[in-house]
Amino acid sequence: MIHKLRLAHLLTCCVLLALVHTGQAQSVSASDKAFFKPKFIRKQLLRASKWQLAHPKHTLTDWTNGAFYSGVFAAYQTTKSPLLLDSLLAMGERNQWRPGPRYDHADDIVICQTYLNLYRLKKDRRMIQPTLDVVEKLRTVPGPEVQAHGIAWWWCDALFMGPPVLAKLAAIENQPQYLTLTDTLYHQTYRRLFNHQEHLFARDASYLWSEAGEGKKESNGQRIFWSRGNGWVMGGLVQLLQELPPNHPNRVFYLNLFKEMSARLVQLQQPDGLWRSSLLDPQAYPGGEASGSGFDCYALAWGINQGILDRAQYLPAVQKAWVALNKCVSADGRVGWVQPIGADPRRDFSADSWEVYGTGAFLLAGSEVIQLRLR
Repeated sequence: MIHKLRLAHLLTCCVLLALVHTGQAQSVSASDKAFFKPKFIRKQLLRASKWQLAHPKHTLTDWTNGAFYSGVFAAYQTTKSPLLLDSLLAMGERNQWRPGPRYDHADDIVICQTYLNLYRLKKDRRMIQPTLDVVEKLRTVPGPEVQAHGIAWWWCDALFMGPPVLAKLAAIENQPQYLTLTDTLYHQTYRRLFNHQEHLFARDASYLWSEAGEGKKESNGQRIFWSRGNGWVMGGLVQLLQELPPNHPNRVFYLNLFKEMSARLVQLQQPDGLWRSSLLDPQAYPGGEASGSGFDCYALAWGINQGILDRAQYLPAVQKAWVALNKCVSADGRVGWVQPIGADPRRDFSADSWEVYGTGAFLLAGSEVIQLRLR
């Protein structure tokens, strides 16, 4: 059965790839080539990081900042800026290296990604002990999320929040039980929310259709698949695949899912290079959504850099996305066109809309685009 499922995944990816733009990677226009120069990218990463650090928002352990600081760490790795490293360490110390208050809610552990990344630099056990404690409790004590929803990771964004933390901790501590926990929780979410016809994740069970075709729909009658949530899934897959051992028995599953979603997302990219808030009804929304687009750009660029995605097929999409994302950044470094939290993107959504996770996605994208070695 497992082999049949893997074969089905591969066949699906082949069909999708046949529908993706073919032909060789298009050359970047002369006016846009500057966006790909390493010096420019490092400058943009620093500019966006500094602006966001100067405009804090939300509790530091909040999921929004978990995504932001994941991007800041990637920007530090790219720029080696002492200012960014100092900011990361200061954040950890201010939080006392603790996650948020809900031990079984993925939103409250995403900040632990950054703690674990910093631990790898500093080897200070204070940085990871609270994460160890909360993950062990998650592993052994059933919590209110399962009681309320039947599964712990009941919304698709959780696949960015939780899996990378468990996988990083498994690698650091050489504890495979955390990978087992990741597989169990991830597959629960996948089975509930992944749509095999559209190759995308529903946000949560409230967006699923009944067998009679009844459920939430866009104005054009299509199912609702949010750009932001699917972008977060893609970003989470990148960070999970970076941590999984090559011989991990479920690595093929995650790799095939990454390829399948990549092929579908490229089809849904809009001519301006960005993805719209609702992937299947782009006409209903006013502009490109920078946070989902940032995560997509990050994931596709990483796939190219790792030799997982075909460069000729996917590079044009990454190039268009990176150019478009930079046009969402103001002169002082604010990343705009970010869909607000819980807001209807048809309202209160413009070039002036910003959120910390939009900056995080931009920083992650730049950290991979700079490695593309464009000529």
